[in-house]
Amino acid sequence: MKRRADALTKRALGHALLLLLAAFALLGPDWVGSDPRVQDLSRSLEAPSALAWLGTDLFGRDVLARLAQAAQRSLGLALLAAGSAALVGSALGVLAAWRGGRGERALAMLADSALALPGLLLVLLFSALTQGDLWALYLGLALVMWVEYFRMTRSLAVRVLRSDAVEASRLLGFGSGYLLSRHLLPALAPMLATLLPLTAAQAVLSLAALGFIGVGLQPPQAELGLMMTEYLPYYAEAPWLIAAPVGLLAMLVLGLLLSGAGRAQEEGVQT
Repeated sequence: MKRRADALTKRALGHALLLLLAAFALLGPDWVGSDPRVQDLSRSLEAPSALAWLGTDLFGRDVLARLAQAAQRSLGLALLAAGSAALVGSALGVLAAWRGGRGERALAMLADSALALPGLLLVLLFSALTQGDLWALYLGLALVMWVEYFRMTRSLAVRVLRSDAVEASRLLGFGSGYLLSRHLLPALAPMLATLLPLTAAQAVLSLAALGFIGVGLQPPQAELGLMMTEYLPYYAEAPWLIAAPVGLLAMLVLGLLLSGAGRAQEEGVQT
């Protein structure tokens, strides 16, 4: 009971943190009331105040407004990439387990080939070829993450399809739609619900790493890694600048990891 309560607490904390961050990302730009792109050199490196709660950067732009825009891009792109990877990887995993034979071996070889190239390097290649285009980053991340969903789904689907319950349903004459809706999907849903926030956290960190080394989104766009690079030279005279994107990145990753880890712990207790 204690382990289950701990798992539920982790999930609740993770979900609450993500809801707050999602609300900040969606409503923040309007709530702050300041255009994150507008420069005012007369207000360069202002300390936090009632006019700018997190101060201003070198170009006099409102840091809180830029942080809200960065959260919008990081969280939105990470969830979109993780969701796309989950959809494609899970579908291919179920297809491989269902068909078996040469089709399964071909898909397994495709997944192994994708693993041969380091994931961040593939995203870096896509980003470099398109000069940090947003859709190139999304495509690169989705192409990296689908393999994990494929392998997990295929492994679990094989066990489910070989179970006595599925064999009994087949003998009773139930079709593919019934097997998918009553056996496969209920078995896959908890695993996918656990894996999705974990891969989204991986995507958030990858985006920040690419932005930090200057090959992700390009200025004047607001992105967490890019903001760290821009603010790092001024950490001595304006430490609040670098603290803002670092703190938001930590909260994003913490919320996603708590959601995924809490779900995984709860499933472990139930089984």
